[in-house]
Amino acid sequence: MHPTFASISVAAPEAVLTAGSLFILMLGTFGGRDKALAALTWVSVLILAIAGFTLLDDPLAPMLAFEGMYVADGFSAFLKVLILVSAGASMLLALPYLATAKTGRFEYPVLLMLATLGMCMMVSANDLLSLYVGLELQSLAAYVLAAFHRGEARSSEAGLKYFVLGALASGILLYGCTLVYGFAGTTNFDVIHAVLGGQSERSLGVLFGLVFILSGLAFKISAVPFHMWTPDVYEGAPTPVAAFFSAAPKAAALGLLVRVLVVGFGPMIIDWQQIIIFLSIASMVLGAVAAIGQTNIKRLLAYSSIANIGFALVGLAAATPLGIEALLFYTSVYLAMTLGSFLVVLQLRRADGAPVELMSDLAGLSRVRPGLAAALAIFMFSLAGIPPLLGFWPKFAVFQAAVAAGLVPLALIGFVASVVAAYYYLRLVKIMYFDAPGVAVTSEGGRTNGAMIAAAALFCSPIGMLVMTPLVAAASRASASLFQIGG
Repeated sequence: MHPTFASISVAAPEAVLTAGSLFILMLGTFGGRDKALAALTWVSVLILAIAGFTLLDDPLAPMLAFEGMYVADGFSAFLKVLILVSAGASMLLALPYLATAKTGRFEYPVLLMLATLGMCMMVSANDLLSLYVGLELQSLAAYVLAAFHRGEARSSEAGLKYFVLGALASGILLYGCTLVYGFAGTTNFDVIHAVLGGQSERSLGVLFGLVFILSGLAFKISAVPFHMWTPDVYEGAPTPVAAFFSAAPKAAALGLLVRVLVVGFGPMIIDWQQIIIFLSIASMVLGAVAAIGQTNIKRLLAYSSIANIGFALVGLAAATPLGIEALLFYTSVYLAMTLGSFLVVLQLRRADGAPVELMSDLAGLSRVRPGLAAALAIFMFSLAGIPPLLGFWPKFAVFQAAVAAGLVPLALIGFVASVVAAYYYLRLVKIMYFDAPGVAVTSEGGRTNGAMIAAAALFCSPIGMLVMTPLVAAASRASASLFQIGG
């Protein structure tokens, strides 16, 4: 087989997404444009499912493609499943919202598909160049999605802020890549690992390049102090877009960060471990403290996202297979918790038809919408890490990995931050169940969204522990696959 065709067969998920996005674009352009948004969305979900089925043939041993710039292994396959599921859910949950807002256009699933393609490239990147291409493909689609409501000033402002700060972060990242190339003489992760491992003294130029790369990637995962865009963009962007931003891009950026550090810069663990510990502590503490004074639900979930990134980074700071396994497990459960929370918010409307965004609007929700209130309570308790809900076990796993790696102070700080963060999660539950009803609240949304809420709530409840063993086993295989390359 010709090397190009062999590479395309290895990158089958990306090939399916590329062809699928072009197909949806043509259907939308020539097939009635905005009239068949629901049909185009379901076709897009089908394409995502086909891309997911191609992952079933992934070999146990890592496979390189495109001259070593792309790698298919268990680590990338695990994250791609999370990305594809999150993207599919983000497409479906947006349908009722876009129909009510009268802003539904066929470009929405196309942009989500292109962003998903970029994210899949990110987690399979084995070179600084393919890393940057995948990252920019995802980011360019995300900038447009943030400003999807062109007639709203808030949405346009969110898109502009995201674009300006994202462009700055991309420039910083690219400068770091050029420094690494200049001092290491290569952009391939495996070769960088070999070059750094063969040096008796660390290169100061490579260290500076690594710091710039970490700064750019920290922006993509909303880690402190590169988090400043997150609350404003979450609040201003359409709620389905904010739900998407909180899920799939975070999983992809975390996966990319892990691969860059473990595979590419493994010999410099002493240097980057200190940076990751700082990012983790700062994100946990700020995310826990800054959310206390929030009154907007979307901003609250934005700070919750920042805090949860800090908890996930505890696993990366351990820099062990057990730590990466805990990070993957944490990411899996976090996606269900945050998407479920946004789904409940999307279902609710004020009496005048406006979306529910203020926490005070949820007062007495348990009396008028007991099912939605119960689901949101499950998500809040799970995000707070209260046993026996499923959200407790990923936090326990990352703290356990940190203790095993000798990072006891980091685990203690994480525990304290988790207790502080529990305050604002429980406050939302108190508002729903103990405050007197305020504004009239109605719920709307199709059966699909209701089914996704029920599935996410069951997954985050104690029933979810039934799938915890196979999920942890899959995360363990993915972590072992990564260290097989990075070792």
